[in-house]
Order: sequence, then structure tokens, then C-alpha cells
Amino acid sequence: MDSGGRSEPLDERPPRADGSGHRVPEGQAPEEYGDHRGRGDHDEHDHRSRWPLVAAAGAAGLYGGIAVFILGDETGLVPPLLGVGLAVAGTIGLLAGIAGWVNQAFLAPARDERGPRKSRESYVSTTLLFLTTDVSTFAALFIYYFVVRIGAWPPSELPPLLGSLVIVNTGLLVASSVTFHYAHRALEREHRRRFLGLLGATLALGLVFLAGQAYEYYEFVAHDGFTLASGFFGTAFFGLTGLHGLHVALGIGGIAVLCWRAGRGHYGPDRDTSITTVSLYWHFVDAVWLFLVVVLYVGASV
Repeated sequence: MDSGGRSEPLDERPPRADGSGHRVPEGQAPEEYGDHRGRGDHDEHDHRSRWPLVAAAGAAGLYGGIAVFILGDETGLVPPLLGVGLAVAGTIGLLAGIAGWVNQAFLAPARDERGPRKSRESYVSTTLLFLTTDVSTFAALFIYYFVVRIGAWPPSELPPLLGSLVIVNTGLLVASSVTFHYAHRALEREHRRRFLGLLGATLALGLVFLAGQAYEYYEFVAHDGFTLASGFFGTAFFGLTGLHGLHVALGIGGIAVLCWRAGRGHYGPDRDTSITTVSLYWHFVDAVWLFLVVVLYVGASV
């Protein structure tokens, strides 16, 4: 009798394997496995994702909508409500793209015990490509700021930027990069408790930084009357710091997912793809902030 009506015994199922031939234990995410240096072999499947494209299109709509709103409000050439609608649609697209990306790259593999093989190298290279393109987004706003500086300086609406708050916030973000780095090192050395503690500390530092930035906004708006509509410098300041704050918030979401999965034991010395990709993003956000502080906070005050 053929085997059409029989199910294969559990212990005779073929072992799951990643792109480099490692056996993947049940309950672990297959995309986390592979050559630790990203040299695992690729399988016959193509692992492209549409979600980064959706997120990029949403971000373009958000930034374009803000620009259209400012243009319409200042010149009357276009209805400001058109910009608001475009920004809202862009925000929805951005959040949907990010949610789909996080689910596909991090959450779905954790739920799928017999999922397809995935290459660690593809995740890392895609993250680096995303960060490379993200540089252009920040560069556009920095160029706008530099153009503003060519004109009359300093502007009359310039508030006191340098203070203890921005110094403390900078220290918090730098410290979070340090804790993230050593959390990864602890994982590589199989120090699980240290890894969990440092990863949790990174999440806490990121949250405090974001709260500090929100408090800074409150001080500027409520006490100094300095807002997004406060001339060209106000637009540049809140555009750059707000864009960075958005990146920090997204990074915090990614780290929170890492903490959840780390608590479930999904990571190990050879299962660190998500840790590597999110840490690359977080270090990028940290580097952008340091450049922003030097150019915007210090540069505008001297």
C-alpha cells in the first residue's frame, strides 16, 4: 500500500536547515542561522520583499505632503489641505510598510517552525542598502539648512539651543549604542544573562532619549514660542530633529521586538541576524544625531 494516507513520523522529518547547512532546532527562526560572517550559501528561492518599497513610497508621500503644505501656506500656490492629505496618506503607507517589513523579516520566521531557508547575508546587505538610501533623506534637509545659512544670520527666531538637555540626550544615545554593541558581544560569547540585560538597557536608554526630545519640543513651543512655523530655521530644526526622532521611534520598536524574541531564546552565537541588522540601524541613527548636534545645535549657536 502506498504512503499517500500516512503521515511522516515526527522524528523522521527532514531537518530544517539554513543556507549554510546548519541544523535548525524546532522552535527557532531559520533566518537567524547561517555562517556567522554572512557567507552562507544561497538556496534556490528568491527572498525579495515589497515592504521596503511600500515604506519608501510612504515616506516620500509624508515628506512631500509636508513640503506641499508649507508651500501652500506660505505662497498660496497650492491648497494647504492637499499637503495634509498627501502627508496623511504617506504616513499610513510608511507605517504599513514598516509593519509588514518587521512582520516578514522578524516575527513571521519566529512563528514558522518549518519556514523556508533564508540567507543572513541578504538581510544584512538589504539593511545596508536601506541605510545608504536613507542618507539621502537626511542630506536633503541638511542641504536646506545649509542654504538657509547662506542668507542673513542669525535669524531673529533663534532660541537658546545649547543646554544641559541636549548634552544629556546625546550621552544617552551614545550610551545606547555602546550597550547594544556589548549586548551583541555577550551573545557571541554565549553570556545570555548579560546579553538580555544590555539589550534591555539599550531599549530603556532609547525610550528616555525620545522622552527627552519630546520635553525639549515642549520647552521650545510653550516657553520660547519656537515652532515649525518660526521661519526658515524653525522649519529646518523641527524637520531634521523630527525626522531623526521618527527614526529613533522605529528603532525602539525594532529593539522591543528583539527583547521579546531574546526572552524566548531565539538568539545564539550563530543566530544573530536580527541583532546584526537592527544594531546597524541603531548605530546609523546614533551617528546621524552626532552630526545633527554638531551642525544644528552647535553650528547655529556660534
